[in-house]
Amino acid sequence: MRLRLEGTSARQYKNKKNHFLFCIVLAYSYLCARKQHTLLYIYYIEMIDSSAFQGKKAAYYTLGCKLNFSETSTFGKMLSELGVQTAQKGEVADICLINTCSVTEVADHKCRQAIHRMVRQHPGAFVVVTGCYAQLSPERVSKISGVDLVLGSNEKAELIQYLSDGFVNRNSIAAYHTEKTKDIKSFAPSCSRGNRTRYFLKVQDGCDYFCTYCTIPYARGFSRNPSIASLVAQAEETAREGGKEIVLTGVNIGDFGKTTGERFIDLVKALDAVEGIQRYRISSLEPDLLSDELIDYCAQSRAFMPHYHIPLQSGSDTVLKLMHRHYDRQLFADKIQRIKEVMPDAFIGVDVMVGCRGETPECFEETYDFLSGLDVTQLHVFPYSERPGTSALSIPYVVSDADKKIRSQRLLELSDQKTHAFYERHIGQEAEVLFEKATRGKAMHGFTKNYIRVEVPGSQASEAYDNQLINVRLGNFNHDKTALKWIK
Repeated sequence: MRLRLEGTSARQYKNKKNHFLFCIVLAYSYLCARKQHTLLYIYYIEMIDSSAFQGKKAAYYTLGCKLNFSETSTFGKMLSELGVQTAQKGEVADICLINTCSVTEVADHKCRQAIHRMVRQHPGAFVVVTGCYAQLSPERVSKISGVDLVLGSNEKAELIQYLSDGFVNRNSIAAYHTEKTKDIKSFAPSCSRGNRTRYFLKVQDGCDYFCTYCTIPYARGFSRNPSIASLVAQAEETAREGGKEIVLTGVNIGDFGKTTGERFIDLVKALDAVEGIQRYRISSLEPDLLSDELIDYCAQSRAFMPHYHIPLQSGSDTVLKLMHRHYDRQLFADKIQRIKEVMPDAFIGVDVMVGCRGETPECFEETYDFLSGLDVTQLHVFPYSERPGTSALSIPYVVSDADKKIRSQRLLELSDQKTHAFYERHIGQEAEVLFEKATRGKAMHGFTKNYIRVEVPGSQASEAYDNQLINVRLGNFNHDKTALKWIK
């Protein structure tokens, strides 16, 4: 059974005091066959004098992961439906929304810089800060001059309600609302593209892994997810809007199903059957949750692309144990081999952390040698950052910043070699490319099924290519070797 409210304007529900209540049902009531219970997701938004938002302008700034970008786009869409316009470059906004990240100490610093910059660029604006940094350091954020409202991970799902209250009844003292990790229960649905061509569908939130170096479980809460049926409905809506590609996002996507008793492989199969969506990409999958069944299905699926992003973090079993990761390097190598057996041209990106506590020079060399021998395409390299409250701080061996920099550079050079070799193998081949919108006169870019970036010079670019799947012949590298040229 699926409940919906359609064809009714919220404006019709206003009472004499200009207060009204309406309910958006973003999911459905259904019987879960495994656990024999009914789950109902109903989201209420109480609008207080929505006329206060008419003609207002909002500016958005997002830091961090694709999940954050997806959520920000959804917030923007919701505000747009209330009459709020997106501020253009150079315009002063009435509302500022900053969606923050806290994966590293550098990320925290960037968040503070972004908040100060938004306050400075939009004097007098109502400033809302949410996201992981807001969850972990709400009081500190609330004390930043110009900030009006700070919302943690649980409250993010009711951002519009909090904004409605705060914007109309503005206070000189910033308010912050957060819950403890164990009390973060809400799930804020999101399927948006913002100003992008690809849509980002949030399928899961939170994490139960508690790796020793990571604060994400504290910032996002425990693993939770909506139903398969509700996600299929969002994919169908994307198809009706003309979307052709969806990226599945989340914190620990492979853990999908803990809330509903469903499986990630079943979500993949259900989404694969949605007419109109030509491509799906899975943003990231933990290696221990990447099953052979999933790999084999994606290899023969209609719309799931030969493109994987898999976090390794370290190629040393000693370090993996210190991190409390759920696999060893042999399992990781087996997963890469399995992918390449059934999808020889698959693009495989790998997350690697350098300089974490306990990573001796010998451990790093193990990682380097391991990655050198793996048939992967690109390395996402980032230095370890000490996070307050994490158990990694009890590990005695500390790597200097200078050594972190050297190790990062070596792995980045290795990554460039692997990516270059992967691209080079495809020169001269034909490939289907989904092109993305570009600024008029600028080079246009798109991606093949296996995530090779393709460039069209500004002189040959056309708005008609945007969001179109076009078969092209892949030429040589562009000037900075970040893409292959389209041979016309």
